[in-house]
Amino acid sequence: MKLLLRTLASAFMFAGILAGCLAILLLVILMVRFPALLIALVLACWIYRKQKVRMNP
Repeated sequence: MKLLLRTLASAFMFAGILAGCLAILLLVILMVRFPALLIALVLACWIYRKQKVRMNP
């Protein structure tokens, strides 16, 4: 029973890692295809960094 549970957990971990990698790959492809998304992402990161610095003096 323990071996079955470990195998099932490993299968779910593999599926999760695979789904995460595919999501990141699709985001990179979208950012290359639509440069406005890249600009929006850079702007959002810049605003987040400024807010984080302002909140932690």
